[in-house]
Amino acid sequence: MIGVIDAHSPEVQEELADLISQGEARELAGGGIQFQQTVLILGCEVEIKEAERGEAHFLVYLPTLDAMQAFTRWLSERCKNVHLSSQRIHASIRELQDTASDLGGTVVPAHIFTPHKGLYGSCTDSMKEVMDPALVDAVELGLSANTRMADQFSELWDKTFLTNSDAHSLGKIGREYQSILMEGRSFAEWRKALRREEGRGVSVNYGLTPQLGKYHLTACQGCQTLLPPDSALRCPVCGFKRVVRGVAARIEQLADRELGQHPSFRPSYVEQVPLEFIPGVGPKLLQKLYDSFGTQMDVLHRVTEQDLASVAGEKIAALIVRAREGALGVQAGAAGTYGRITDR
Repeated sequence: MIGVIDAHSPEVQEELADLISQGEARELAGGGIQFQQTVLILGCEVEIKEAERGEAHFLVYLPTLDAMQAFTRWLSERCKNVHLSSQRIHASIRELQDTASDLGGTVVPAHIFTPHKGLYGSCTDSMKEVMDPALVDAVELGLSANTRMADQFSELWDKTFLTNSDAHSLGKIGREYQSILMEGRSFAEWRKALRREEGRGVSVNYGLTPQLGKYHLTACQGCQTLLPPDSALRCPVCGFKRVVRGVAARIEQLADRELGQHPSFRPSYVEQVPLEFIPGVGPKLLQKLYDSFGTQMDVLHRVTEQDLASVAGEKIAALIVRAREGALGVQAGAAGTYGRITDR
């Protein structure tokens, strides 16, 4: 099951409608669209900037194509070009929540801690200042934070954590995700899982090792020098006026609980080092691994070291297994640059 976050676009809607009319896809009774072996959940990402606040991104998920088309009509009166993705819209966050709710959908704050356009990273210190928390079923953590970090903030203790993320290329689709307990695949079942109703819920979160995220630590965007969390806006090294506060520092600023405390329903968080981060794994070897073992998730989590070595060699197989065990050295990412593995 995957979210299609450009589903507000009239062109995407036209394609979905054509697939349905041709019998290649079908709308499900519980919401969502079945296409071959995949269930599509229709979504849209929008940007809102309220007065005296920074921008923040929100994911809007709706159950049916009709509901998404109605949302597109609402959206078209509030943005410059409804055909594009991630549009800034002229509406308040609460107006967005009310609109989505009226259409049977939900709003999920996206990559909440990132300094660029995250709810807490850019917009507010507290969700209740800008949103109705009762209408927030879940939040998306983003690449630079994990469950241990986010649960230091008690405001999030009743929220389900999602670890999906933007997929700006084919290779990144499904790179971060969650396993969900549901009776079947549909929007209605997914919504029950977000609300942890009737035994549904997220059972495991799979996400990037936070230190590999692009905004984990505080740094200068100009010279990439790592800086203390409380650094001024101007870099003391190069004088550049854009010091980017890291996610780790932001969470520490907001934290009102000890590290390691979690609500009883919180599932485990499995940290992943994507194969593209493993030194020595290039496009050709990546394809060989896929041809031999199937998916990246098989390689990262299930294939034995011996079998990996038969395709990738002992050195790279050992790195993949050490990544699986959380034993690799990491140089943390900052100011828009991904972290990197230091072991070779």
